[in-house]
Amino acid sequence: MKGRKFLKVTGILMIIGGAFGIIGGIVAMIGAGALAAVLETSAGGLMLASALILASAVFQLVAGIMGVKNCDKPEKAQSCIVIGVIVAILSVAGNVISNVLGSDFNIINYVAGLIIPVLYIIGAVKNKEPA
Repeated sequence: MKGRKFLKVTGILMIIGGAFGIIGGIVAMIGAGALAAVLETSAGGLMLASALILASAVFQLVAGIMGVKNCDKPEKAQSCIVIGVIVAILSVAGNVISNVLGSDFNIINYVAGLIIPVLYIIGAVKNKEPA
C-alpha cells in the first residue's frame, strides 16, 4: 500500500479545505442575495458561482472523508479517484465561472485549486497499486 499515508494526508487536507469552503459558500450565497437586494438586480450569476463554491466544498469534504476512511482499502481506491476528479473539475469550473463574471484570469488560482485534488488522486492511484 504505497499510497496509504499519501491518501490519508491529502484526505485530511481536503476535509479542512472542504469545511472552510462550506462556510465560505454559505457566506457567499448570503452575500450574493444581499448584494442583489441592495443593487436591485438579479443575483443569478452570483448565486450560480456561490452554489458552485458550496457544491465543490461538499464534494471536497466527502472526498477527504472517503480518503481517510478508505486509505487502508486498495479496493476502494477507484471511488477515491473518481471523486478526486470531480473535485478537480469543480475547481476548474469555479475558476472559469469567476472569470466569466468579470474576475481577471489568474493561473495561480487554477493551480492552487488543483494542487490538493491532484495529489489526492495520485495518492489514490498509488493506493490502488499492489504492495
